[in-house]
Amino acid sequence: MNPANRKAVPATAAELRAAAVVLALALLLPLALDGYQLFQLTQVLAYAIALLGLNLLSGYNGQVSLGHGAFCAIGAYAAAILMTRFGLPYWLAVPAAGVVSLLAGLLFGLPALRLGGLHLALATFGLGLALPQLLKYKGLEAWTGGVQGIVLSKPEAPFGLPLDQDLWLYYFTLSATLPMFWVARNLIRGRIGRALVALRDAPIAAVAMGVDSARYRLFAFGVSALYAGVAGALAAVAVQFVAPDSYTIFFSIALLVGIVIGGLGSISGALYGALFIQFVPNIADELSSAAPWAIYGVFLLACAYLLPQGVAGALRRLAIRNARKG
Repeated sequence: MNPANRKAVPATAAELRAAAVVLALALLLPLALDGYQLFQLTQVLAYAIALLGLNLLSGYNGQVSLGHGAFCAIGAYAAAILMTRFGLPYWLAVPAAGVVSLLAGLLFGLPALRLGGLHLALATFGLGLALPQLLKYKGLEAWTGGVQGIVLSKPEAPFGLPLDQDLWLYYFTLSATLPMFWVARNLIRGRIGRALVALRDAPIAAVAMGVDSARYRLFAFGVSALYAGVAGALAAVAVQFVAPDSYTIFFSIALLVGIVIGGLGSISGALYGALFIQFVPNIADELSSAAPWAIYGVFLLACAYLLPQGVAGALRRLAIRNARKG
């Protein structure tokens, strides 16, 4: 039987228990947090979605993107324009922004099919550099707000739910995060995931076995952009503001750092990477307000040497070691 036609691997009992614990914490822990802490956790969830998309592209399919923040920007601006100019409610603007980013990813991915390795990285780097400048362009200022950006209003909880705005936004973002992680898990453990990994590890052999390289590479790019667009839209609603300077090339590099630290080729690594992106820069700033980037660099070096396979890889090795001892 062809491995590509096998059904997705079902979740193990240990995975189900771990997922139940994480879900319980995600639902109950926010009830004890203040507004700013809730905002931080909401940002973590948005980052996790973006990193999950980037991991599908780079971690599982091997296509390196240095400009993934551009698709987050497209999603954020799409949601902001739909909400402010067309009166679309935020809960519809978020999936619509994902569709817009999906189309943008497919349009960019088509010519990028001819590229690979460093050439693809260079092309995406150029996209990450150019898009913030395009958003400031005078001809688009009526739509994008130019350098001033677009201000959004924070939504209230619907149906008279006794939740303040910050807590509702957190739960709304969580309700988008959970199904996107579930979809990504099923994609990776099914035929599509095996094809993506085969093209990453042995592209010549995969093509010889009948895997359509162009179709799967374009699929990975489009889905990755969709995830980034949803993440950008969710973050825009939480921050209540979008501006070009929020999506510079440094943001794209931070996303790449996040998937490496969290763990390449790992679903859970997206969450660990999101925690790193959200909290480590703040910790570095608290440790040394004079040279926060030096502290941040030390964190990166420590992770590179101590966690070569990322946090997810380290936890996986620890679990295997404990299982052998047991």
